[in-house]
Amino acid sequence: MHLNGMTDETRIDELVADLRRGPLAVRRAATAELGASGAVAVEPLIAAMLDGDNDLRWYAARALVQIGEAAIDPLLAAMRAGENRDFRRYAMAALAGIGEAAVEPLIDIIECADPALQPFAAMALMKIGEPAVEPLLRLMQSPDPKTQERAALLLCRMGETGAEPLTGALETDRSGKR
Repeated sequence: MHLNGMTDETRIDELVADLRRGPLAVRRAATAELGASGAVAVEPLIAAMLDGDNDLRWYAARALVQIGEAAIDPLLAAMRAGENRDFRRYAMAALAGIGEAAVEPLIDIIECADPALQPFAAMALMKIGEPAVEPLLRLMQSPDPKTQERAALLLCRMGETGAEPLTGALETDRSGKR
């Protein structure tokens, strides 16, 4: 049942139920259809992730990646509201999968030093890779030494993607302070 290209609430509920108990092919099809449903599916997917097992979380996270940018703020709000580590891990995996659009909200978590979410945000930024480099370099210019340290550590942990820009920034900083 599609209405104007969007999946109606009843169908979304059916698809989420398929994610919970369907065979593999049914779960995959439900993931694809939920992902194509857009923003209307975000809250039901997050609710399923909050009370489901890790298999359900994995399929729901994949659908949220397909939905993309519309899922970012609701995922972060749900992560802040609850303390379920498994939920947070899969939510951050979804944010990493969304990619570049999630970088700035994740950078905000690093900058604010939110102790509950920071490890998850760091993991997501490292997985996103290249699009996170410039925002992390920007954080290295923060007046707060701890923020600078967090940004440098993340760039270092990104491997080659972050190490070269980090080295360049440190060399520029060193030569600029002479």
